[in-house]
Amino acid sequence: MKLPYPLLEGTLLRRYKRFFAVIALHDGTVVTAHTPNTGSMKQCAIAGYPVLISRSDNPKRKLKYTLELIQVGGHWVDTHTHRTNRVVEEALRNDWIENLSGYQVTPEYRFGDSRIDFHLEKEDEKVLIEVKNVTLCCEPTTACFPDAVTTRGQKHLRALLAAKKQGYRAVIFFLVQRAEATAFSPADEIDPEYGRLLRDVVAGGVESMAYKSIVTVQENRIGEQIPVLLD
Repeated sequence: MKLPYPLLEGTLLRRYKRFFAVIALHDGTVVTAHTPNTGSMKQCAIAGYPVLISRSDNPKRKLKYTLELIQVGGHWVDTHTHRTNRVVEEALRNDWIENLSGYQVTPEYRFGDSRIDFHLEKEDEKVLIEVKNVTLCCEPTTACFPDAVTTRGQKHLRALLAAKKQGYRAVIFFLVQRAEATAFSPADEIDPEYGRLLRDVVAGGVESMAYKSIVTVQENRIGEQIPVLLD
């Protein structure tokens, strides 16, 4: 998926109230940018880190700027959670994800009292996929989720298990934004209930997948699959 163009270079000064980031541009201008991420952005929202932001000329917007990428350990990390599903949708529609190709794709599918990210259908098979954006590493090369306690994420896991019991194929899909990651695991120290539920639903037949994204200043697209470690 193509990123906005052009992107402006800057340095993160601070993040506050979750949705606001104060950024010093390279010309010395200090601006406040919208931060489309409800998580803690632990390891990412660090003062002094390089960032890339976009500018909108929409007069209806309260903030002209949006935080797009943060550089962590020399790699760009996409913290823009609204883009996560679009990256996965692009991959699904182009059959870039092994074992999830050849389906008709419908985003934002209502299941019970939850809204699941994708509904896939092919002949007699129906699949529900919930996508999570991963920007944290709990070990040097092990990405993990969540970066804050997520009751909403726990609810999604229960919904996937319920769907599996009703005959759906159900998938929890982790899109890993950290280039150094070679594996994924739940962040048990941050949200032990999420880790417990993830293991329970996988034992109940829900599939867990983790794919790395390839993030550049021009685009974010699906990359290689990495193992999910639950033991």
